Amino acid sequence: MSRSALIENVTAMLADAGFSVSDRCATRPKSFDVAARRGDDVVLLKILGNIDAFDAETGAEMRRLGTYLQATPLVVGLRTRDEKLEPGVVYFRHGVPVFSPDTAMELFVEGLSPLVYAAPGGLYVNIDGDVLSDRREEEDLSLGKLATELGVSRRTVSKYEDGMNASIDVAMRLEELFGGDLTSPVDVMEGAEDVRDADPTPEDPEAAPEDVPVLSVLARVGFEVHPTVRAPFKAVSEESAGPDRLLTGHSSFTEAAVKRARIMSSVGEVTHTRAVYVVDEASREAVDDTAIVEREELEDIDDSEDLRDLLMDRGDPQEA
Repeated sequence: MSRSALIENVTAMLADAGFSVSDRCATRPKSFDVAARRGDDVVLLKILGNIDAFDAETGAEMRRLGTYLQATPLVVGLRTRDEKLEPGVVYFRHGVPVFSPDTAMELFVEGLSPLVYAAPGGLYVNIDGDVLSDRREEEDLSLGKLATELGVSRRTVSKYEDGMNASIDVAMRLEELFGGDLTSPVDVMEGAEDVRDADPTPEDPEAAPEDVPVLSVLARVGFEVHPTVRAPFKAVSEESAGPDRLLTGHSSFTEAAVKRARIMSSVGEVTHTRAVYVVDEASREAVDDTAIVEREELEDIDDSEDLRDLLMDRGDPQEA
């Protein structure tokens, strides 16, 4: 299956599952392909045939964008170089959850969260430590006796009851011993932080020199500016004293700029984020819901309220 066909299939599945889906980010380089929202759930999706193409820089950008846009970064893919992605299993690349289209279908359409995740050494599941402790006590089993049954140390059993995850083999043996379900699903929509290392958000990259004057104005009027390197916009900015977020583009007003402004409008609609594209000279005031602002106009702005008023006069501001 071609990557374009895979993207079409995944976005159609999301639409069928009740998500509103942005236009495809058909720009290069790009950290994500589409943004999607259902209720309060927002995801940034990268869709790949071979997930080995997902590199560390893209992973860092997606995690930053997920933080600033209150979204979960996810990768849907078919395989690695050596094997297909197993259904019902969550993998990780550069801190971002990765799974197959079948797993995506189960999660988004059927509402079934995966139970298994891949980590160095094999496949693992979340053990509900409280349930395990209760079952062991009900069966009048000591930590040592259960450890012998499982073929692990007494200390390991104690760690299971404290919340440490277990291999598939151990989980199956526990269910044979006690019956019932001792496992809990992987919370993919929270970035699966319960099973991956909770690394801090990667640091922002340096802004491109040509964008510094524009982004400096936003910082001056009260925004915390986060430059990007692989998104269809140059920065995500958060108002220091309010809830507003702003996607910002900057270039000459060309056909490519219009294309990026349209993508920004679509992503802004999904993420409930305003969008502005700054140009040297403009022939229109908006592209879809992205406000077009000349650089001189922006430099005349005194505070965030002035900027908000200017944007409200152009385009349709997204719901915050």
